[in-house]
Amino acid sequence: MTKYTFAWLVLGLLLFAACSGNKTQRSEAQAIVDAALEAHGSPKLNKSVVTFKLRGTQYRALRDNGAFVYSRTFSDSTGQRIHDVLSNSGFKRTVDEVEAELPEEKKQAYSNSVNAVIYFALLPYFLNDAAVQKAYLGEAQVKGEPYHKIKVTFTQEGGGEGFQDQYIYWFHKDRHTMDYLAYDFQENGGGSRFREVSNVQEVGGIRFQDYHNYKATDKDFPIENYDRAFEAGKLEKVSEINLDEVQVRELE
Repeated sequence: MTKYTFAWLVLGLLLFAACSGNKTQRSEAQAIVDAALEAHGSPKLNKSVVTFKLRGTQYRALRDNGAFVYSRTFSDSTGQRIHDVLSNSGFKRTVDEVEAELPEEKKQAYSNSVNAVIYFALLPYFLNDAAVQKAYLGEAQVKGEPYHKIKVTFTQEGGGEGFQDQYIYWFHKDRHTMDYLAYDFQENGGGSRFREVSNVQEVGGIRFQDYHNYKATDKDFPIENYDRAFEAGKLEKVSEINLDEVQVRELE
């Protein structure tokens, strides 16, 4: 065997080992997410209508095996009734029951806003979407409790406007619940947050969670280490995210 043949053999073995390791990580991450979905009752969301209020705005999320209609309703500063609807067909806004003509950038901004609220309210429901890429980061201790740490990124195809966003989730090893999450988003100048579950309510067999919302004083701090920063008291609480008047109706 020549030294060149040996070098190629070693390289091939290393690549094989790396691929095998990545596959194992993905498989482990998938099993952890699947257990969390069951613990949260997420499969019930496949055919359901969920309504709730967040900071005075009414939200509604209808899902029917892939088809979806999300909406929010509120009054603006002039007292006009605003009704936004995001569905598989696109986005529409009505103002006092009259459809509004909007430039594309406004449509996109309002669509992202509605989608983001629904996304976080129903987590971990969306973590098996086709564009989701999961990686197992290992175990962690937060407040003396054992957690699995999962990183989520997105493929560009199907990942939407925020396909470059990154998320870290902490799933309890025994309860399988998603008790903490961190995210780093790129839109509108970017930013990152860490969320700690503050309150839990079960409605219709589905777990809904409120959060304390934190930010790091150092904007370049990696979100993978937000659990350590949280334990060390180096995160600043900036808001609370509470879902009020949650209701769930199963579709026939």
